[in-house]
Amino acid sequence: MPIGEFATQAGLSTKTIRFYEESGLLPAPPRTSGGYRDYPAQATTRLSFVRDAQAAGLSLAEIRSVLALRDSGQAPCREVGALIEQHLADSERRMSELREARAALRELSRRAAVTDPDTCTDGDICTILTRPAGSHGAE
Repeated sequence: MPIGEFATQAGLSTKTIRFYEESGLLPAPPRTSGGYRDYPAQATTRLSFVRDAQAAGLSLAEIRSVLALRDSGQAPCREVGALIEQHLADSERRMSELREARAALRELSRRAAVTDPDTCTDGDICTILTRPAGSHGAE
């Protein structure tokens, strides 16, 4: 199928399809006698996999490595499982960091609500963001 039809069917732009080819995610399709790309039906399966893998948070490099395993005849299940576990651990770490940031922002919001700008001195930049004396701890 021509690239325009393939892109429409996939819900992507032809530019994205070309990018996926250049990135090694889609093999270059055969060409027609006129030199136009002619995508085989199985290209849609591969493209669906790429989109599903991206939706799961895998990077293009990770997807490329999974596809390389599959293309070499190996089942990539272990690799995919390891990638998922790594992404899950990263997600848990980021969620923990976000919870800490939320708690800090809540405290700053509380301080902002009770701060009287008239009590600020010329030496203060912003008492809301400046840690109270004695709370600077090791950084």
